[in-house]
Amino acid sequence: MKYAVLDFETTGNQSSDEIIQVGLAIIDHNLTVSQVYHSFIKPTIPIPPFITGLTGITEDDVKDAPDLDEVMMEMVPLLNDVVLVGHNVAFDFNYLQSALDKTGYLPFTGRILDTMDFLKIFYPSLSSYQLGLVAAEFGVEHERPHQADSDALATAYVFLKCLEELAGLPLLTVQRLADLFAGEDSDLGWFFDAALQERELQGEQSTDGFAYYRQYALQVEDWKDIVPARDHMVDNPLENISFEQFMEQVRERLRLKLPQYEEREAQNMMLEDVMQAFDEEKHLLVEAGTGTGKSLGYLLPAIYHGVKHNEKVMVSTHTINLQEQLRERDVPLLTEAVPFPFRAAVFKGRNHYLCLRKFEHKISRKDFASPKEEIMIAAQMVVWLTQTETGDDEELNLGNRGGDFWDTVASDSDSCLGRSCPWFRKCYYHRAKHEAGVADVVITNHSKLFTDIQAGHQLLPGYERLVIDEAHHLEDVAGKHLGLHMKYFTVVHTLTRLFKDSKTGQLPNLRILLQNTPSEKSVDWCGIIDGIYPALIDVKESWDKLSEMLFSLMPERSDAAPGDPGQFVLRLHPQKKPKDWDTLSALENHIYVLLGEVVRKGERMMNDIREEQEDYGADSLLTDINGLFKDLATEREAIRTFMKLDDEETVYWIEGNGNYRSRSLQIYAVPIDVSKQLKNYFFDKKKSVVMTSATLSVDKSFQYMIDQLGLQEAADTDRLLTSMLPSPFNYRNQALLVIPRDFPSVKGSVGDEHFVNMLVQSLADTAVATRGRMLVLFTSYRMLRQVYEPLKEHLSSEGITVIGQGMDSGSRTKLTRRFQGQEASVLLGTSSFWEGVDIPGEALTSLAIVRLPFQPPNHPLVEAKSERLQKEKKNPFMKLSVPQAVIRFKQGFGRLVRSSQDRGIVVVYDTRILESYYGKYFLYSLPGPKMEHMPTEQMVPRISEWLDVCEVQEVKEQ
Repeated sequence: MKYAVLDFETTGNQSSDEIIQVGLAIIDHNLTVSQVYHSFIKPTIPIPPFITGLTGITEDDVKDAPDLDEVMMEMVPLLNDVVLVGHNVAFDFNYLQSALDKTGYLPFTGRILDTMDFLKIFYPSLSSYQLGLVAAEFGVEHERPHQADSDALATAYVFLKCLEELAGLPLLTVQRLADLFAGEDSDLGWFFDAALQERELQGEQSTDGFAYYRQYALQVEDWKDIVPARDHMVDNPLENISFEQFMEQVRERLRLKLPQYEEREAQNMMLEDVMQAFDEEKHLLVEAGTGTGKSLGYLLPAIYHGVKHNEKVMVSTHTINLQEQLRERDVPLLTEAVPFPFRAAVFKGRNHYLCLRKFEHKISRKDFASPKEEIMIAAQMVVWLTQTETGDDEELNLGNRGGDFWDTVASDSDSCLGRSCPWFRKCYYHRAKHEAGVADVVITNHSKLFTDIQAGHQLLPGYERLVIDEAHHLEDVAGKHLGLHMKYFTVVHTLTRLFKDSKTGQLPNLRILLQNTPSEKSVDWCGIIDGIYPALIDVKESWDKLSEMLFSLMPERSDAAPGDPGQFVLRLHPQKKPKDWDTLSALENHIYVLLGEVVRKGERMMNDIREEQEDYGADSLLTDINGLFKDLATEREAIRTFMKLDDEETVYWIEGNGNYRSRSLQIYAVPIDVSKQLKNYFFDKKKSVVMTSATLSVDKSFQYMIDQLGLQEAADTDRLLTSMLPSPFNYRNQALLVIPRDFPSVKGSVGDEHFVNMLVQSLADTAVATRGRMLVLFTSYRMLRQVYEPLKEHLSSEGITVIGQGMDSGSRTKLTRRFQGQEASVLLGTSSFWEGVDIPGEALTSLAIVRLPFQPPNHPLVEAKSERLQKEKKNPFMKLSVPQAVIRFKQGFGRLVRSSQDRGIVVVYDTRILESYYGKYFLYSLPGPKMEHMPTEQMVPRISEWLDVCEVQEVKEQ
């Protein structure tokens, strides 16, 4: 086969736009690039500035270039008898056909392949499929992104890399891929068919490096073989060794491993604090800012204690990101630094693991909701099985539609066959559970801690000592888990998986099986199933109606909650139920009765079938249906709990989105105060709980956290240690905080015209002074939208890009990566960007905080907590709103300085920080940057001056 890899640069992406540059790389039969053809083309229309900015191609480059006719005359012979390849090939193909047509040639009728598809299938774990990032990942030279010859050549090498990956896959996997695409009349189907034939001709194949099971090639061995780390050692390696001696050995090994390793005072203090808490069986609150090295600050004492006393230490993080960082970065480092073998296992919520039984079932039945997309996802996963040892969905880049697919193949307790599952010994979830069982330290997340409590401690291995990282989120997660949160689709998904129509759904699948089973009872069972269908349809219609009625209770105003466009929120009070609530309750009662009948009949029938039918292979189907009936029973109770509205200790509310109306409905019932439950589950039960985060104190005091988390009794009985570690950074030299004191103020989540104009102008001037590299944090999505377009206009002539959350597509990670990858850019973000975003070094020089991050006072949970404080004769603003906002503000500030080399500026546009009586709490809580306030017009000259001084200092230091 001969491939031609094509790339065009054009004046835009409309059909009226023209080609300005062509690049074509020819790959010969021996899989080498034998020729690269490249030319500019003279267009008949001007090149827009945006395109020049993106590609670097100017009017000068094309003014003496040949016209389209000439170029096509040279190019067409090269396209003879080739397979056309491109990155997002549809774009280039459309322009090719149109150019052939314009210049009088016949259209291209050969095969067409897209490197995007190949990358997704062969590299399912790549975090981005953008050509520049992929080239960097593969070490492919790509000097001039967005120029056609460079793009075509880079794409050719990426394509060859994919073919190499294909050659390394086991024959069985290639057969699976060919089988998946066989039904598709597509060029991909043709390609995999050809690849399979070629493979089968090669005869004897090496089977090294893979485990083969039930016609799948896997990377994973049986988990039964995993034993504790020191299984072969008779003596405890820490017998008679103190923590100081252990740390000396670790430091010695770290120095050998990392020549630049230096001890950090704050980290040493933290090691001592955590060890003291473990030894004295006390709890600890320890605030450790960026740069402390807090992961090692708690992992080393955890390993020491776990190994010495032969008991597990549990570590919990809030985000999966941090869990991954511990797995990828910190644990491998410690494996080399600790002088004896130990095991640290990562254990997540069950739905993060692939259920191989469900996956096998889905593939063999080709049970695809939208075949084109789902075949692609299935192909990714078939290849992924040859690579993954964990079966964890975080390793996969499934794209937007992947979430629904994953839900149908994720592990869950209700549909698990346990030991009777044919895949049991290969099962990823049971593997993770077993690894946690034999580990010294188990790394889990806050969600799983609470799921474990609700499951009566059946999920996590037993533990007495617990470390909670990102502890400022603990209360929030507790509320969500100890309360109730349900979406409109939670119920709909369960109903449609049971029965969508008479052909699709698990009940129709069962009915087809029963029809083919000769037994009188089968006829009865089919009759029961037929009787369940109309009840399920009735439930779906009633639930739709109830959701619409609940949604219509919400006021039509969209400033109820920031963060989303047109987001509505309504709190429901137990004492003052909305009018017509009886009508809604009657409808809920109807659903309750119907579901009760369905679940009772369904479960009884399932038990009968189980007893009668031993061996006709329906075990997995019956288990799945049983799981769905259990889900319905849970959902039935949840709706009832919510609709009763009868608990004074709970706050009830509904949320929805103006665009999707009742389909976006979410219902919540959350305990107002979780401190008692936290105290019961953790601080009374566990010997030692260590809580750490960069933001636990407000105005140098831990009192707010002690109240929120239920630690007062521990504090009163001398069971609580607290520690505020000094920052390793010199903030006075590294950060300048500027407040424009004459800046206009603004009420609510929308800015008036004067405020927005001033803000846009000031942000633009600052961005020019700092050459972009600026993160702007908003508290309301609506204000971000107000600023996005005008700021973009202001900065386009300066060559500075503006990236806006929700305005430009992509997840937080993708937007952050784009921001880091572009020399001069400004990133606008709301809530999720205030924390967890890590942009070290030069990429981020300035941070603008538009308003102090107070939670909207009318959010139901904030409102209910405030009412409670008022009853206790406390000031809710000072006891709740200010501390919450200070912690968020500190998180935002923490984005700026991530290492001892970072320098930067923070601009706070909210003058309340100077004028109000509570402003000082915000300023005092920061780690000591240089603070100055001045009139707005003096701000930019001051910033430029400060940055110049910093640059001079850096040169001196070098």
